[in-house]
Amino acid sequence: MRLNKYISETGLCSRRVADALIAEGRVTINGKPVELGQQVGEHDDVRVDGKPVIGRTRGAAHVTQRVYIALNKPVGITCTTERHIPGNIVDYINHPQRIFPIGRLDKDSEGLILLTSNGDIVNEILRSENNHEKEYIVTIDRPVTPQFLHGMSSGVRLPELGATTKKCRVEKISGNTFRIVLTQGLNRQIRRMCEAFGCKVRRLQRVRIDNIKLGALKSGYWRNLSEDELRELLPQRTVW
Repeated sequence: MRLNKYISETGLCSRRVADALIAEGRVTINGKPVELGQQVGEHDDVRVDGKPVIGRTRGAAHVTQRVYIALNKPVGITCTTERHIPGNIVDYINHPQRIFPIGRLDKDSEGLILLTSNGDIVNEILRSENNHEKEYIVTIDRPVTPQFLHGMSSGVRLPELGATTKKCRVEKISGNTFRIVLTQGLNRQIRRMCEAFGCKVRRLQRVRIDNIKLGALKSGYWRNLSEDELRELLPQRTVW
């Protein structure tokens, strides 16, 4: 098995992050430095920063039961695996397995975020060309006008990111509140889009990622995804 896949299956990090750790010289096999693309056997001693990488079932043909979680993230929790950062999402959930968030939801936002111990699926969900939908309910500091809705849905130029947002679906819910469905995830995208129209976001809540809905899940609580939800979320995969 390739080393980056081995590390990702323990839940420590994604394959991309594993490649970065390997390139930085922070990974060893049986006490020796490794290279990108190196193979690893089930009886090898793999370590990151000198600490054993655990999580695989030694001598067995399967991996420890993988974890897939939907969390209703409260405002103030940071989507990072860096344990030294106060309010990090990993310590907040305190799951017995190593898990990490799929994508981000900024500290000032709330709502649905997925977490997993399976690094293999992260890129599949985050890749913009896969057009995974993310739905948000947003409240701004002024009334939602037809001009605002048209401008937001048509694509917004964000000079600070050097990008123009993809066309998206936007609809008014009430006076200052609207619903928006995105298929990309630029840094603080919705807040930046609103700022382009002179508006400030007062509340931002994600309520759906593809077929996974926030529903009645209370703020601060999480649940495991069902097999049916995983099959619909990742229809091309036979193993999760």
